[in-house]
Amino acid sequence: MVESVIEIEVVYAAVDRQVLRAVSVPEGTTVRDALFKSGIGDEFPELDLAECPVGIFGKVIADPEVRLIQAGDRIEIYRPLLADPKEVRRLRAAKAAEAKARNQ
Repeated sequence: MVESVIEIEVVYAAVDRQVLRAVSVPEGTTVRDALFKSGIGDEFPELDLAECPVGIFGKVIADPEVRLIQAGDRIEIYRPLLADPKEVRRLRAAKAAEAKARNQ
């Protein structure tokens, strides 16, 4: 019996460049397996494909080892945040309040 193949995309945006790769994988492939089959780990050796956070169309996948992909899915590999967005906003607000107090 011939195994059915589906088309997906795998994307990763590094600091200096981004890659979008079309990949053909067998139906029933998990998200994590699709990452390894994409070969993107060869292009970005700093990525730990076994542990990196991933999503499909902007929604984080909690269990990429279990979640099966579907035809047309776009798997996104997420980089860790360099700074906590809440902390950055808090610091910016404190700086603005300090500047406002000096100008009064």
